[in-house]
Amino acid sequence: MTDNLNDQSRPGATPDPAQHQSAYNAAYGASADPYRPQHAQPVDSAQYAQPTRTQPQSVPQAAPAPVKAKAAGPSSGKTFLVAFAGAIVACLLAFGVAAACGLFSKGSSDVSLGASTAGTVEATEAEATLAEAVADKCLPSVASITVYSEQMASSNNPLYDYFYGQQDSSSGGETESGLGSGVVLSEDGYVITNNHVVSGGTRFAVTIEGEVYEADLVGTDSSSDVAIIKVKDAEGLTPIEVADSDNITIGEWVMSIGSPFGLEQSVATGIISATSRSQIMDSSQYDTSGSGEVVIYPNLIQTDAAINPGNSGGALVDANGQLVGINTLITSYSGNYSGVGFAIPSNYAMGLAKDIISGKEPTHAQLGVSLTTVNSSIADRYGFSADEGAYVAGVTEGSGAAAAGIQKGDIIVGFEGQEISSASDLMMQVRTKSPGDTVSVTVNRDGETMDFQVTLGSDEKTQQEKAAERLQQQQSNGSGNLGNQGGSGTLDLRDLFGN
Repeated sequence: MTDNLNDQSRPGATPDPAQHQSAYNAAYGASADPYRPQHAQPVDSAQYAQPTRTQPQSVPQAAPAPVKAKAAGPSSGKTFLVAFAGAIVACLLAFGVAAACGLFSKGSSDVSLGASTAGTVEATEAEATLAEAVADKCLPSVASITVYSEQMASSNNPLYDYFYGQQDSSSGGETESGLGSGVVLSEDGYVITNNHVVSGGTRFAVTIEGEVYEADLVGTDSSSDVAIIKVKDAEGLTPIEVADSDNITIGEWVMSIGSPFGLEQSVATGIISATSRSQIMDSSQYDTSGSGEVVIYPNLIQTDAAINPGNSGGALVDANGQLVGINTLITSYSGNYSGVGFAIPSNYAMGLAKDIISGKEPTHAQLGVSLTTVNSSIADRYGFSADEGAYVAGVTEGSGAAAAGIQKGDIIVGFEGQEISSASDLMMQVRTKSPGDTVSVTVNRDGETMDFQVTLGSDEKTQQEKAAERLQQQQSNGSGNLGNQGGSGTLDLRDLFGN
C-alpha cells in the first residue's frame, strides 16, 4: 500500500492536490482521480529527451522509402489526449516521455504473425501515386469492428433499481456500443486492435473486404491498451506485413487506415512527426467497470496522418505498405482530428500479440517497491531531504530492489541517468524495460545521494493471481464466454513495483 500523498508533478499540470493524486492511488480506487479530463498546458520540448529505442521482438525489417514531404508546423495552445472507440471520445491529458527499450520478457515464441513475405510498393502506372499503391496493398488487411454489449434491464422503478440494482443483463437485450478498427495478423483470422475498442463488449462483428464475420475475444493487455480477437470461420485472409518500428525516422511518409466515424476502408496520409512520446492515464475514460487500472503507453509514434474516432486499432503503415504502428490516441481541442495523433509501435504491439495468442499472460518489468510522489509541499511537511522524486513506502521481500539495498524511506530521484520527479515518471521508465534487465537507480537517503544496480523482476506471478481472480469473478457472476482470455492483464501497483 502507498501513503496517501498527492502527485502535483505531472508535466504541464497546475498544482492541485485534490486533482493530481498519484496514479498509484488511482489504481487502488482513491476517491480523487488525477486523470479527470482537464486542459493541459503546452509541454516543453525538453521533456521529450532520450529517444533511444531497442525492442526485443524480431519482425521483418523494411527500409524506409525516400519521400518528399513537407513537415507540419508547430502547434500551440492547450491540448488533450483522447482514447476513443467509435464516437466515444474522452480524456484530456498532459504529455510525458520515456526512453523506449525492451518491453517484454525475452522468451521465444512459436507464434508467427503478419505476412510471411515482405515486398516493396511501386506506383507502376503514370497516373498512380504512392498513396494509391499503398492503399491497394494494405486495405485488405484492415478490418472494421462493431462492438455489441448486453443492455441492463430496468424495472422502470428508479428506487427499486437504486436499492436492488438492475436486473440480469441478458433480459435487457443487445445494443451496439462501439466502433473501431483492427489489423489482420493471420490468414485464419487473428486481428489486433485496442483494448478500449472492445472493452465491455459481449459480441463483435468484424468486416474484412466487405465480408462480415463474428469474432471472439482472445485476450487483452488492458494495461497497454492492446487486444486480440479471432474471426470465426475465416480462411485465406490477407495478413499485413510488419515493419521494424525501431527503424522509423522522423519525417518519414506514413498512411493511417481504419474506419473513422464508421466509414470503412478510409485512408489518410502524413508523416511521422516525432517518436518516443509516452503517456500514462487511467482507463476510467472508457471503462465503466470501476477497475481504476492504469494504462501506460511507452514510446508512442506521433503522426499528422488523420486519426479520428473509429480509427482506434487501425493501421499506421509506411511507404512499403508495412505496419509500423496501431493507431490509438489523438490530441485535440474538440476530440476530433487536429493534426496530432499517436500510434503504438508495431514491435511493442506484436510482442504483446504473440503472448496473448499463445495463451500467456503479458508480463512486464517489476522494480519491487511501493511508491508515492514527493513534491516541495510534501517535502516541507514531512521534512524530506529531497523536494521531488518517488518516495519508497515499502520494499518487497526477495525483489530486485531489496537485493540491491534500496530501503523504505529512500526517495528515488534518478533511473538510468534520467531525473525522476514523481512516481508516474518512474512507472513509465520501469515499463520501458524487460524483466531481467539491470538498471541504475539513484536515491536520496537522508540527504546523501546513492546509486544502486537493480535487476528488475517480472510481474508474471501477479498477473497469474489476477487472472485467477478474474476467472473466479466471471464464474460467480455467471458471465458469458468471451473467448480464450489467454491474456487479459490489468495494471495496478503490484504490476510495476511488486507490492
